[in-house]
Amino acid sequence: MAVTASHKPGKQRKALAEMPLHLRRKLLTARLSDELREKYGVKRLPVRKGDTVLVMRGDFQGAEGKVVKVDLKRVRIFIEGVQKKKADGTPVYVPIHPSKVMITKLDLSDKLRLKIVERRRGRTEESKQEGE
Repeated sequence: MAVTASHKPGKQRKALAEMPLHLRRKLLTARLSDELREKYGVKRLPVRKGDTVLVMRGDFQGAEGKVVKVDLKRVRIFIEGVQKKKADGTPVYVPIHPSKVMITKLDLSDKLRLKIVERRRGRTEESKQEGE
C-alpha cells in the first residue's frame, strides 16, 4: 500500500511515522475467515479489542485468542495467549501485525460497528454489479 505518491523509501517511512491516528486505523485491517466473509459479504475489517483472531504467520502461528489491546501508534495488536516470559518470569504480550492474523469472530457489541459492516457490504455489492 502506497502511503504517499513518492517511491522513495525514506518518504514512505516518514509518511507512516507522521500519519495521523484516524488514518492509521486503515492500516489495522485484517481478513475475515471464510464463514464470516460469506455471512457479512466483506473481505477485510479493522481489528478491534474483543475480536477473536487466529495468528497465520510467525512464531505463534495457529494461536487463537481475543484481542486484548490495539496499538495504533505502533500498528500492532496484542492477543490473549500470545505471550513470552521476561527474564524475571513475568509474562508480556507479543505485538503482532494485523496483516498476519485472520478474524474468526467479530465483536459486534458496538452498534456502530454493525453499521460499518453494512456500509462496507454495500460497497462490495456495488463493485460486483459494476464488474458484470
